[in-house]
Amino acid sequence: MMVQETYKTTWLAKVPEHWETLRIKNIFAEIDERSETGQEELLSVSHYTGVTKKRDNLENETDFISNAKTLVGYKKVAENDLVSNIMLAWNGSLGISKYNGITSPAYCVYRIKGDNNPNYFGYLFSTAFMKAEFRKKSFGIIDSRLRLYSDKFFSITSPVPPKTEQDQIVTYIKEQSKKIKHFIKKKQTFIALLKEQRQAVINKAVTKGLNPNVTMRDSGVDWLGVIPKHWEVRKLKFASDIIYGISPNEKSYNDKGVGSILINGPVEYSKEDFGYTRSLKWTTEPQKFAPKNSLLFCLRGSTTGRLNICHADVAIGRGVAAIIGNLLTQEYLVCIMIVLRKNIENSFKGSTFPSVTSRDLNNYYISIPPKEEQTQIVTHIKNETAKIDEAIAKAQREIELIKEYKEAMIAEAVLGKYKMSEL
Repeated sequence: MMVQETYKTTWLAKVPEHWETLRIKNIFAEIDERSETGQEELLSVSHYTGVTKKRDNLENETDFISNAKTLVGYKKVAENDLVSNIMLAWNGSLGISKYNGITSPAYCVYRIKGDNNPNYFGYLFSTAFMKAEFRKKSFGIIDSRLRLYSDKFFSITSPVPPKTEQDQIVTYIKEQSKKIKHFIKKKQTFIALLKEQRQAVINKAVTKGLNPNVTMRDSGVDWLGVIPKHWEVRKLKFASDIIYGISPNEKSYNDKGVGSILINGPVEYSKEDFGYTRSLKWTTEPQKFAPKNSLLFCLRGSTTGRLNICHADVAIGRGVAAIIGNLLTQEYLVCIMIVLRKNIENSFKGSTFPSVTSRDLNNYYISIPPKEEQTQIVTHIKNETAKIDEAIAKAQREIELIKEYKEAMIAEAVLGKYKMSEL
């Protein structure tokens, strides 16, 4: 229920009349204590996760926790300190630490003053209106150059509720956030099940066909199993044309020629984009092109196996292959490659930098129905997956809406828009 009481107006919003408004310099003090050993827990901060242990973000236990030669001299952080990435504070890259540890010397560390709850200010500083103020106070020409230095951060005015109300607000936000997290987790589990169902529909159609009474035979390929007797099984290179990208030699770059080249994995099934292109200057035109509507396949890196439809003719660099159906319709090619990819992921070479060689891709076996039957299979898949896709989109939208609700809930709570008796 909304508060029915007297408000006063600050630069950012109306807050209850009995709240104080103070500059941040009166709420936090900057701390610059340095590690003498570099052995403390290394912490990082982002606008997605707040302050976290760096090791928790590593993909593999063997990955290096930092590229720095030594962590001696890193800034010490205590539990409940505010850690700010001054380069990205305007985007919300700051938060209250739950841990004792150390962080980059380029970050700022602040400690709460007096009888205040640091978590209240952590929530306050995550709101859109506070981030807008951080941006306004930051120095720089472009976003990537913006810096929020301590003197400017300290000059910002902040609402300061009584400590008891700070505590109530923090408890309320935590309880609501827990419920929202549970809701999102359930929706994500539901989406995962729908995607498995979608995969099963495609898998069955491209490996078993649509006629349950057709005579079957062993394909001789583990991931295909038994297939309709009249279907062919061929290596991908004999069923399609495959174009492997090459990258211009860096020595050939100059200021005269300009080109755009797809340099890494495609954006998975994006309807607006098909990959990351880089504008390069070289003396000769690129030699390898992916024609519009070809199927892009990523050959290396963390996105190995990623697929997408090429939405325009584009030069492709090393690490990208374009596949054009020959004995396959292009739509059936996409369906069979979705299933193939799922079955070959465990065979990608390399643990830290997975890859698929041209020899691997050339020699993957696929099933090939007659083209008329390929068209029927694609139509069946579209019809069967349409409702699944609709349910996935609905669940994803519900997740986005609950995240928007969470942002609004936090903003209203930290500005005193709810009665304390009902928190």
